Amino acid sequence: MFDPTGTPRVFGLPPGVDFPKALIDGVLERCKTRPPEFLASVEIYVNTRRMQRRIREIFDAGPARLLPRVRLITDLGQTATLTGLPPAVPKLQRRLELAQLVAKLVDQQPDLAPRASVYDLADSLASLMDEMQSEGVPPEVIETLDISDQSGHWERALRFVKLTQAYFGETANEHPDSEARQRLVVERLTAKWVSNPPQNPIIIAGSTGSRGATHMLMQAVAKLPQGALVLPGYDFDLPDHVWSAMDDAMSAADHPQFRFRALQNSLGIDSGDIAEWAKTTPPSAARNRLVSLALRPAPVTDQWMAEGPKLTDLQTACENITLVQAPSARIEALTIALKLRQATETGQTAALITPDRTLTRQVTAALDQWGIEPDDSAGLPLPMSAPGRFLLHIAGLFGQVLTSETLLALLKHPLTHSGNAGRGDHLRWTRDLELHIRKNGPPFPTKDSLTAWANAQADDGRREWAAWLGNLLNGLETVSARPLTDHLEHHLALARALAAGPADTGSGELWEKPAGQKALEQVNELERSAGHGGVLAPFDYMNLFRNLLNQAEVHDPTRPHPNIMIWGTLEARVQGADLVILGGLNDGIWPATPNPDPWMNRAMRQKAGLLLPERQIGLSAHDFQQAIGAKEVWLTRAVRDAEAQTVPSRWLNRLTNLLDGLKETGADALKAMQKRGDQWLGMVAEMERISVSIPPENRPSPIPPTDAQPKSLSVTGITKLIRDPYAVYAGKVLRLYPLDPIRQQPDAPVAGTVVHKILERFIKERTDETRDQAKARLMQIADEVLATDAPWPAARRVWRAKLARIADWFLQGEEDRAKLAKVFKLEQTGAARLGALDFTLTARADRLDRSDDGQTYIYDYKTGKPPTEKQQIEFDKQLLLTAAMVERAGFKGLADTRVGGASFIGLGASPEVVPAPLDKTDLNTIWAELETLITAYTAGKKGYTSRRTMEKTSYSYDYDHLARYGEWDESDIPKQEALT
Repeated sequence: MFDPTGTPRVFGLPPGVDFPKALIDGVLERCKTRPPEFLASVEIYVNTRRMQRRIREIFDAGPARLLPRVRLITDLGQTATLTGLPPAVPKLQRRLELAQLVAKLVDQQPDLAPRASVYDLADSLASLMDEMQSEGVPPEVIETLDISDQSGHWERALRFVKLTQAYFGETANEHPDSEARQRLVVERLTAKWVSNPPQNPIIIAGSTGSRGATHMLMQAVAKLPQGALVLPGYDFDLPDHVWSAMDDAMSAADHPQFRFRALQNSLGIDSGDIAEWAKTTPPSAARNRLVSLALRPAPVTDQWMAEGPKLTDLQTACENITLVQAPSARIEALTIALKLRQATETGQTAALITPDRTLTRQVTAALDQWGIEPDDSAGLPLPMSAPGRFLLHIAGLFGQVLTSETLLALLKHPLTHSGNAGRGDHLRWTRDLELHIRKNGPPFPTKDSLTAWANAQADDGRREWAAWLGNLLNGLETVSARPLTDHLEHHLALARALAAGPADTGSGELWEKPAGQKALEQVNELERSAGHGGVLAPFDYMNLFRNLLNQAEVHDPTRPHPNIMIWGTLEARVQGADLVILGGLNDGIWPATPNPDPWMNRAMRQKAGLLLPERQIGLSAHDFQQAIGAKEVWLTRAVRDAEAQTVPSRWLNRLTNLLDGLKETGADALKAMQKRGDQWLGMVAEMERISVSIPPENRPSPIPPTDAQPKSLSVTGITKLIRDPYAVYAGKVLRLYPLDPIRQQPDAPVAGTVVHKILERFIKERTDETRDQAKARLMQIADEVLATDAPWPAARRVWRAKLARIADWFLQGEEDRAKLAKVFKLEQTGAARLGALDFTLTARADRLDRSDDGQTYIYDYKTGKPPTEKQQIEFDKQLLLTAAMVERAGFKGLADTRVGGASFIGLGASPEVVPAPLDKTDLNTIWAELETLITAYTAGKKGYTSRRTMEKTSYSYDYDHLARYGEWDESDIPKQEALT
């Protein structure tokens, strides 16, 4: 297949070509003079399964022939001659073992790292160990590094790195990791080839040799009698002096061609020794030359000035490039989606290539408006799938008090109770339970509270359902540190039971469909390695399980469009499309910022023979150089993200700076690229423009029919009628009520209810006692009420402290009030008709005292700030109206009495007693004014105006959205509207 040569046999294919197709063309061209069976002797090794599938798809398209063997580089260890090697230890098992070692070290020396970081440290350490094994760097090399110029951080880091020693040497031979085993395979294979080289053609295609074991294999194959390397995206336009300048990894590792220079040095060849594999013309050779110059290793300005003017075909190079600089990520996604939609209509194959998964999800959502589903190679992250969310919900229950929102989120999950039957009843009972919890609580449901709720309802099956649910969730908050096997067993048993429902013994739909199957694969992997996990706290188990799910993705398109694809940068290496869109071209996204290394800096890595952080940037640059060579290319970025201005990708910056500097033709080509992008941005802006103008709503002031008017209001409702009549209309006429929060919070209304209950019990049970005895009894009652009615530990302590602070003031006031009158009624309800109107005023008095001379004293407790005298006269007429009701026999047992006084008892941070201004107002006048007000409403002379006289206009209120507040403000004149 190959002619004899004295140098290693290395070929390349330029950026932009369809690599798998060109690879096959080159193989067939070299085999055309050979007998048909010769092709079957050819072995092709590729580095991704996707590349393997693509090559087979091209061969399957015909014509019929014997096919070469296409294998993965990682499958080398499966050959018959290497079967003596032990299997690789699963990665998860090794990480669990490392986590135990890290946890032990942290327990012994707590100052090294927080306990919560154990699994993150173990993952990072495992990645370092994989790299050491792949590059052939034993721990001894790292331990002997000269670190005299480093800080004390290295001493701490070295304690962790030494933990990896147990997995090198004999252990690596007997129980190797996947990277260690791959290196062992390559070492044995290359040693065998030295004495007995294979005579059949062996080709390694598509690999850059960026990892140590692969690089070693490529060296060996290139020197075989019939071995060859085919390099992807090889830059044939790069001059020799530039290749020579890339020998230093510290300055050139981020260049797209650096890996190939390292390979040249290892093989002892120069750039001129690398020939083209096939006579395949790239879509735009001129563009390849432009990009090659733009991406030169720094410093490059002098090279641009010297070689830039020689690029005479810039218009040709840029004529099929569109530059889209969108104002936001959302507009970028819409613009890409619009172009992809056009591709479906013109029959183009189009691919969006980006490492930004947020952008791909936005583009997918935008395409959905036109019924287009792209074929997304990455799929959906498993934690975002239904089974992933369900399993994470349950893992989060361990060691935590069950909250109402956690319970309802679990019950409403589509996989809960997804067994054979009963899903409808389950959803109905869940809805009823939610309404009960919103209105009555508790914020932390328990088995007993679920049982009590079910027993108070009709027995339509919900009692059995509540018992099933309570038994499953009971006691989860008590889960503490235990073996990983116990965590996992309990977790999966709970998940299956919740998914099946009370009348089923299976697992419902939990493990069904591609997402469920992928989740089951991950769970089975954890089950196989769980014995190595040791003892975990619930928090650690949750983190471990989340990390496990994050390693998997679900590819489950319903009806993907055959011509619209979304690829990651890895998939883009092996595919071809008419239109390629490179999205998210901002620094920090493409290329991504290198992950911080907690163990070694760049200099130490180079000394040890490990990979530099810039390696990943260089690989991304190589992906960019290959992708931008396509037939038609879009380059897109968002000028701003959600927080600030963005920085263009360094490669895009170089390209635009080079073009802009070439004033004669480059600047015009750049402007044309930008103009094409601006045209598409203009189309998106037009698509986004609201074509129909809807005038803002008027400030509402509805007048309902007389028979629909409220027939009763409380004294506090009168305050609302004065300040915000529309709220009374919405609640009493339309009967619309704000939905209570799912979990009751320790807010001011709850605090008020609790304090009222404490004081009611204290006053009702009071006997002759000293001040100290009264205070002790008051605080004892407070402890008892808070324990039952305030299930928030922090709030209990705060409320108790506040009550203790004002206890003496309150007790002194009680002594003063006892001199005026004796307690008559507590929490007393009353009602009084309003003259001849069909209207009743109601009230609930916190406390009514009666003196020996028959006078009544009214007290109302306020945990907030009581209304001032002026507010009571104009707006907050609660006490004044209550007093008027007392004098009109509105309270049972209080006929023929006069009001001697009425006061708010403020129990806030600055306790105070604020009396009602009985001496400045007449109760008969107050009553008459109320009658006039209600008459005006019932007669239709007054509308229920929204936000009439709010205490604070900056606050939002329950019915503002219904009144369309914001389309108008308080300065607008209300528009009365008679309703029928």
